[in-house]
Amino acid sequence: MNTALAIVLIVVALIVGLVAGFFIARKYMETYLKKNPPISEDMIRSMMISMGQTPSQKRLNQVMASMRNNK
Repeated sequence: MNTALAIVLIVVALIVGLVAGFFIARKYMETYLKKNPPISEDMIRSMMISMGQTPSQKRLNQVMASMRNNK
């Protein structure tokens, strides 16, 4: 009986640790991506210039808004 209880406790602790680790990692990545967005307005501006377009502030705002809405 004592061995079975130890095995059950180990399995439960492992599952709780995996679930807690998942949510901690998820929260960390959300805050990291909020502080360091993968694409900034400067990157979009340089991409538009390289494609031969003249980037206006209105167009940059539209692109950034569409990227935020598609998440």
